[in-house]
Amino acid sequence: MHTLPPCPHCQSAYTYEDGGGQYVCPECAHEWPAEAAAAAADSVRVYKDASGNVLQDGDTVTVIKDLKPKGSGSVIKQGTKVKNIRLVDADHDIDCKIDGFGAMSLKTEFVRKV
Repeated sequence: MHTLPPCPHCQSAYTYEDGGGQYVCPECAHEWPAEAAAAAADSVRVYKDASGNVLQDGDTVTVIKDLKPKGSGSVIKQGTKVKNIRLVDADHDIDCKIDGFGAMSLKTEFVRKV
């Protein structure tokens, strides 16, 4: 079964293929070429830590430098272990929970895989 990609603009799953080689989203009326969707599906982002090790969801990492979260008076110390990370495609690459701090977003350049 052939599945069509979701709309890159609104993430709607109800896209359809137009006869002219384009995909169309019925919810936001966004149109994009089918070739661009195929190229985007082939490119998968690889997340690497500060040492160049490939990270995956569920890994445990260690913070490699003291980090001061915005709006907080405390500091996440170097060497703090962060378990069960989740990789996201945003300005910060890692969503996680740190004991004593709660939910955080970190950049991969400040962690090292354990």
